Amino acid sequence: PRGSNNRLNEKSNNRANANRLFDSQNNNKGGYNVGDRFAEEAGNDPAKQYQIQYYESGPQLEESSKLIIEWANQHGCGSKNRKSKCNIVIQYMCMNNGTDANYPKTQSGTVEEQKKRTDYMRDGVSTNTQDYSKPLQRLKKETEALYKERMTENRNKHVRFDYGLHESLIWYDMCRYREANPRLFRADQQLNIDSVGYVPSHKTRQNANGNRRGFECPEERDYYPYWQPTLQGNYDKDSQKTAWLDAAYLGQGCEKVIKNSFNTEDKYRCVLNKYRDYGMSITKDACELEGGSWVKFTSYLEVLDDITNKDDCEAKNKATPRNTIIWAPLRSDSTDSKCIVKAPRAACGTIPFTRVNHLGNSFLHANNASRFEWDIPHFPSGSAKRCVVRVRYNITTMDYDPSQTSSDQNGDNSPVTNDPTIDVFENGNGLALAINTAQFGRTFQDRSHIFQILPRLKSMSGKKIHNLNVRGQRGNLAQNFPS
Repeated sequence: PRGSNNRLNEKSNNRANANRLFDSQNNNKGGYNVGDRFAEEAGNDPAKQYQIQYYESGPQLEESSKLIIEWANQHGCGSKNRKSKCNIVIQYMCMNNGTDANYPKTQSGTVEEQKKRTDYMRDGVSTNTQDYSKPLQRLKKETEALYKERMTENRNKHVRFDYGLHESLIWYDMCRYREANPRLFRADQQLNIDSVGYVPSHKTRQNANGNRRGFECPEERDYYPYWQPTLQGNYDKDSQKTAWLDAAYLGQGCEKVIKNSFNTEDKYRCVLNKYRDYGMSITKDACELEGGSWVKFTSYLEVLDDITNKDDCEAKNKATPRNTIIWAPLRSDSTDSKCIVKAPRAACGTIPFTRVNHLGNSFLHANNASRFEWDIPHFPSGSAKRCVVRVRYNITTMDYDPSQTSSDQNGDNSPVTNDPTIDVFENGNGLALAINTAQFGRTFQDRSHIFQILPRLKSMSGKKIHNLNVRGQRGNLAQNFPS
């Protein structure tokens, strides 16, 4: 699908807002508009926006539905590139598509409208960023009344129905409470204590000031695989919004990395038994000291709520070879078993070799850009889904060995420093190098606009589908490739 680069419907070469939904780190001139469904402009009517539609894979292994995802790496990539180490992570997040009636349409204070505004994935009709009221009190001083007042303000006032949204409000609020992982390499970047009384996970080496882009959690964006479940809140049977699920990891050590994918490996988080069920702790011991329970969460592609017993769930699993379907609770603190459709195991692949600043075809895919052919999942419920794909390009320069660098090298021990002075001629006249350690080990990203995955037609039974994308160029080669 077309990369958005945070564009929506601009009539200018530059995108209007680089912080609209996510942190891309990309040039302002890249990306495609969402597109119009009809001859006239969509304007303020989201029903008139064009959403690309693809068909799902079928239940049988031979009934795959293929979609080619392409990208370019400005700084190069691949094992032959001696200037950097890098990898590509391709992920997707989906929810029930519903109908136009499910799209949030007002700033009403009803519970139903609040849920739509804060959870429903949409491109929006405005290029503005969702607003957010952050925690202002130290964690131990926050009262139930203060928390509920702040979140009511967020739901009723700050989260707008006409602005775009991918991650949910509750996901970002969890990020603002969760402690930043202290075992990460931060070089000489200083992450200052926040209003909650410690350094939360919305601050990272690449985002030391904690700037917000949509409701994306910067720590989860910058590091993969993430050590916490990326579910967008508690399970909701109506929306069935998934976590960020892995489609592919392209790079060295893939099997080891994929072993820790949330698709197949359950993740833990600290659950508090109070008005706010999330806190700061990222380890079991710290969680228990905080008064919480260390709870294991299972990811899902979807949940078959109409199947209410183990026998029928196991029968569904046998009838659907493409999927793994299990009868189990969604979390370890629950005894309520459900028929869970697990996400497919992420694919491993070789990272395509491209030259630095080339932005052209890769050596691995002759006459084509770097690409991955994705098997679109099969959704046994038969429901249409609305989804977004993101591609992350993680690069580490060879100025230091990333495999031998850890939090022990933070601060004064960092192998790289901001704007160091080098005495090149050994005469006491130093030269300053323009170096920013926030960009040593850097993550770039792009995301698609919202697209739909449709149930297969009866006429497609037993067949393989190739979903064709349209290529078209907006801007010159340097501004936007592939196109």
